[in-house]
Amino acid sequence: MYGNIYRTIKINRIKFILVFIVLFILLVSGIILSVGMGTMKIGADDIVHVIANRLFGANIFVADNITAIVWNIRLPRIICACFVGMGLAVSGVIFQGILQNPLADPYTLGISTGASFGASLALIMNILMGIYFPATAAALIGSCLTLFIVILIAEKGNSLESSNLIIAGIIISSILSSGVSFIKMLAGESVGAIVFWIMGSLSAKGWKDVMLVSPTVIICTVISVVLANQLDIMALGDNNASALGINTHKLRFTYLVIGSVITAVCVSACGVIGFVGLIVPHLLRIWITAKNQILIPLSALLGALLLLTADSITRIISAGEIPVGVLTTIIGGPFFIFVFTRKGGSHNV
Repeated sequence: MYGNIYRTIKINRIKFILVFIVLFILLVSGIILSVGMGTMKIGADDIVHVIANRLFGANIFVADNITAIVWNIRLPRIICACFVGMGLAVSGVIFQGILQNPLADPYTLGISTGASFGASLALIMNILMGIYFPATAAALIGSCLTLFIVILIAEKGNSLESSNLIIAGIIISSILSSGVSFIKMLAGESVGAIVFWIMGSLSAKGWKDVMLVSPTVIICTVISVVLANQLDIMALGDNNASALGINTHKLRFTYLVIGSVITAVCVSACGVIGFVGLIVPHLLRIWITAKNQILIPLSALLGALLLLTADSITRIISAGEIPVGVLTTIIGGPFFIFVFTRKGGSHNV
């Protein structure tokens, strides 16, 4: 019996390592390929030379225009896409775990709606009153306030149970959605700026955006992996988890804050990019495992690769800027229907 269990664990570990290495290689290759794509084609050797010059102080000759395009325009956008995709995928795993709902995603609790309301409010203040307030900062504040209100409402329902959290999220999201619609009406002909932000875009992202998103995503992902075994036990139900020594209220609150902070930062930087947090965890649960200690790091890599691919496609198919959130929704919508209607499937554990 113990021999079979040991072999199963060993096989899962080998499978995880192999998939991790493959995804990592695909991601690195995708970054280099994506940086080279665009109106001006840039070779992989020039890209590597630019990075070596900037990061390691190498003195390899590269034309100034190529250096500017790679380092100042394309690379920060691409790195930002990777970290946002990583963050949304990890928060998707978290919310599906703590809410015990396979259709939950980073936006279930209304965090994205709070960010949209905050950004829309900042934009309308600039349009109507000439008061400039950064949309990114306003979106982050809106997300955090939304999280606080959702937790407060759920606690008034006597606990942070998934049902209370979902109901509170729906209530607040509906109210804020109406607020966003009202702001759009006030914006008049300038409504395009608000709509473009809400649709989600990686256009004109710089190193400041990377520095906003990357530390939060990395730190929260590491904490999530450390606590992943306890999240697995939570799947047994609160009573069973408590009997095994898990403080379910504290763990759920911790993961709720982690997932919401990741979502808030990603949305504040790039707007609402849907379905990444829904698609990625499900694919890996079906293909690999439902064990969160494996699922979280693999979701981070696949989420980064998915959003990087989607952003590269939007840059290629049109000379204008197509919000990447539109493409992820077009892809994710049919997948959502598939997940919702799927019967009799089983996930590997």
